[in-house]
Amino acid sequence: MTNTVRYDFSGKHAVVTGGAAGIGHACVEQFLAAGARVSIWDRDPQALQVAQALHGSKVHTVQVDVSDEASVAQALAASTNYCSHIDILLNSAGITGPNVMVVDYPLSEWDRVFAINVRGTLLACQAVVPVMKLAGQGHGIGRIVNIASVAGKEGNPNASAYSASKAAVIGLTKSLGKELALTGITVNCITPAAVRTGMFDQMTQQHIDFMLSKIPMNRFGSVEEIAHLVMWLSSDACSFSTGAAFDISGGRATY
Repeated sequence: MTNTVRYDFSGKHAVVTGGAAGIGHACVEQFLAAGARVSIWDRDPQALQVAQALHGSKVHTVQVDVSDEASVAQALAASTNYCSHIDILLNSAGITGPNVMVVDYPLSEWDRVFAINVRGTLLACQAVVPVMKLAGQGHGIGRIVNIASVAGKEGNPNASAYSASKAAVIGLTKSLGKELALTGITVNCITPAAVRTGMFDQMTQQHIDFMLSKIPMNRFGSVEEIAHLVMWLSSDACSFSTGAAFDISGGRATY
């Protein structure tokens, strides 16, 4: 597998939620390699410090709770002060929640998963879309990419909140994509099968083994593979796809 950069994002500004680790950080690296300026929105101050030390002045970091409206507003103000236009929004922030059956699922944990995975995606879109629209009048086009999951299409047992939240992200993507279809802003999501990241620390080994058993390629995806798809969806080349869910599941998804 190659890490060759095929896109030119010179002059572009990308905001990446959850960008200090995992899939989000792999995408940050690809955006930077392609010439973009990047704002990383993440709630983990230590991870943000590591990212800042690694990338230096190439990135702008903001500690933000994407589920909190005021925190997102502050992050938007900081990022637009860093770069007045936002061309790309990647919503990668997310959590899995516990692996328990529906009848036993703690409501507090259910609410926490939805707060970050769904409300966080919504708030970031609500904040960034007006900035993209303003830039589009004289600057260019906008790209929004949401990280959903194959669990949102199929529903994983013992992961109901995660599955339902990712189904909601797919639905939100389709609605927003249709609403913005005439603006030059495209909105798409990707539905990966399991990718080995720090989120695995939130799962039981039994659930990890279950996810692997469902993938015909018999391996987990890599963050680099996800990032390559995100790059295309974020590029000018992706001009006639919006409101769509793109499978990247090693053959697991059948529709």
